[in-house]
Amino acid sequence: MQHTDFTHTPDRNHTGSLKWQKYQDREVLPMWVADMDFLSAPEIIQDLRDRVDHGVFGYTVPYTEAQNAVLDYLKREHHTVAQADQLCWLPGLVQGLNLVCRAAGQEGDAVMVNTPVYPPFLSAPVFSNRKRITSELVEMEDGRYTFDREGMEAAVTPETQLFILCNPHNPVGRVFDRDELEWLLDFCEKHDLWICSDEIHCDLILDEQVTHTPILTLGERAAQRSIVFLSASKTYNLPGLACAYAVIPNPEIRAAFQKACRGIITEVNCFGYAGLIAAYTKGEPWRQEMLPVLRENLRLIEKTLSEKLPKVKMPKMEATYLAWMDFRAYSLENPVAYFEERGIGLSNGMDFGAPKGFLRFNFGCSTERVQQGLDLICDALA
Repeated sequence: MQHTDFTHTPDRNHTGSLKWQKYQDREVLPMWVADMDFLSAPEIIQDLRDRVDHGVFGYTVPYTEAQNAVLDYLKREHHTVAQADQLCWLPGLVQGLNLVCRAAGQEGDAVMVNTPVYPPFLSAPVFSNRKRITSELVEMEDGRYTFDREGMEAAVTPETQLFILCNPHNPVGRVFDRDELEWLLDFCEKHDLWICSDEIHCDLILDEQVTHTPILTLGERAAQRSIVFLSASKTYNLPGLACAYAVIPNPEIRAAFQKACRGIITEVNCFGYAGLIAAYTKGEPWRQEMLPVLRENLRLIEKTLSEKLPKVKMPKMEATYLAWMDFRAYSLENPVAYFEERGIGLSNGMDFGAPKGFLRFNFGCSTERVQQGLDLICDALA
């Protein structure tokens, strides 16, 4: 086993990094997009080198080794039994969200999502000529978010065909428990909705008292109406390799999804498959070294907010490396620009369907870098 130095911050300038290039000509620390500033696992890097050494980079189909890596991972880590023909390979989750909206129902039908949520959840129905129905998550007494059950019942319409779930949730960090998911399944059965479950953050559980419940572990009734999106990209910091997949047990739903893919989705590239195989077969020691770093970073954020910025509110974050912060008490006219002018780049909560004043802080980096970001926030609000 090789070890990674998680105190090291790699220089990503001049690499075309979306995260860093946004501020390439400005003195702004980028802590916005969900992209970690960690080196990938040494085993993944080595397997990618070996793939380069092969020297031929042609069109690549989902070969047996990749399929088995996924099926073994699902069974081993998430008690989910799937078959190779139930996998639909994609170059990314965002494409999948748009495709599932096109596959569900007809143009003019509706798609329901909870807010706040990862912005493509909000744009995919619109891009697919579907009506978008939103229902706000509600905050419980313990600081966690949950479904607004009455609000969802009031908002759903006969035209609604699909509910898109984010679990673990980006950006509020919630890991929905089995009772909540059973209620959601009942809701979707009652209104005859497909469930599209984005579980891409499922291996980034920070609260060790919490367990991720895959929607497909709820039994046959869940399997018959579910599309689950997964990838190694968020956990192992491989988004640039462009490899994701959907698990779709129901053959009719799978056929509709595959039909929506025709002429739009290209093959996953050879490096995407190689990275996924290495992550799922050799990456677990790296993940186990990385999770304590994220937990320490979260504790540092919580401590800083408690001691220095008590007016900044943050829900109890159970998963992900993305802190959801409420700065509304400061009545900032343009929160994103305000902090950028003071040296730190954060994600705009309004893009997630939240009111002005919410921002997302990426702590997938060294603890020293997190401290630097928190210092900039503190100075900006002093």
